[in-house]
Formats: sequence, structure tokens, C-alpha cells
Amino acid sequence: MASLTDDKTPRNDSLIGNLTGYLDTRIDLVRLETQEKVKNAFVGTVHGVALGILGFLVIIFGSIYLGLVLNQALESPSAGFGLVAGLYLVLAILFFVGVDKKVFQGVADKLLNNTIYKSDKRETKA
Repeated sequence: MASLTDDKTPRNDSLIGNLTGYLDTRIDLVRLETQEKVKNAFVGTVHGVALGILGFLVIIFGSIYLGLVLNQALESPSAGFGLVAGLYLVLAILFFVGVDKKVFQGVADKLLNNTIYKSDKRETKA
């Protein structure tokens, strides 16, 4: 009867060892998944910032070029730049007055819907 109350049997030691190994492996898996998600977020951020900077430069130099072309067409040293600035002013007014935040919310919902579950590599079987 002493063996029934004794918790130091080899079976219990191997069970505890297996449980400890399982928990260690599970922790390592969570760490690796977190590391991969952080890496993907970093790469996405750097890519987005680079594209944003390049897009900004295209808009700036395209606007300067358009202003110079309009200056030459209108035979004025500054009227082209005034027209380009006016175009941006009209676009800004239309954007701030006419565009609702719900449009952006809908786009964000479509892009980010269930990204946590889609990125989970493990299969859950019901």
C-alpha cells in the first residue's frame, strides 16, 4: 500500500518529464510564431515606408514638372504653379468634405479580417 501513496514512482517521473518537455516545446513554438509575426510586420512596415517615400517623390517632381509645363503653356512665370496648387486645394477639400471614414473602415476590415487566424499555421480539427 505504500506504493499507492508514493508520488516518486518512475511512471510519475516520466509523466512529469513529458509534461515539462511539452510545455517547453509549446513555449518555444509561441516564441517562434511571435518572432515570425514581428519580422513580417517589420518587413511590411519598411516596404510600406519605402513605397510611401517613392510615391511622395513622384508626386513632388511630377507636380513641379506639371507646373513648369503649365508656366510655359500660359507664358507666365508662376501661373502654372498656382494652377497645380489650386488643383491640390480642390482635391484636399473634396477629400476632407466628401470622403467618409466608413470607406476607410470598410477597406481596413477587408484587409485585416481574421489575419490572426489566417496566419496561424496549426490546423484545428472539429
